[in-house]
Amino acid sequence: MSRDLRPPVDILHYEIVQEQASALGRMGRTLEQALTRLREFDAAHAATGTAASMQPARRKLVMEAGQALWMFVVQREATGLRDSRHIMRTYNVPAEVQRCMGLAPAESKRDRTDSGR
Repeated sequence: MSRDLRPPVDILHYEIVQEQASALGRMGRTLEQALTRLREFDAAHAATGTAASMQPARRKLVMEAGQALWMFVVQREATGLRDSRHIMRTYNVPAEVQRCMGLAPAESKRDRTDSGR
C-alpha cells in the first residue's frame, strides 16, 4: 500500500482547489442554463413580439440570469479571477442581464404576507 508523503497542508490545499474548480463549473453551468432559458423565451416570442402580459415572465428570466451571473462572478473573484469581461464575452451575456447582476429579486405581495409583515 503506497503512502502519500505530502504534508497535510498540501493535501488540504489540493482539496480546496478541487472544490473551487467544481463550484466554478456548477456556477458556469447555472449561468449557461439561465441564459439559454432567456434566449429560448426571446426566440419563441420574436415573431409576435413580447406582449405586455409576457413581460413579467421575461423579467423573471432576466433576473434569474442576473443572479446566476452574480454568483459566477463572485465565485471567480473568490478564486482570484478578477476580470469579468471574459465571462461577458464568452457567455454572450446581454447588457440587461449585466445591469441586474447582484440585484435581489423583488418580494411579491404574497411573500410579504406569508412572512408576517
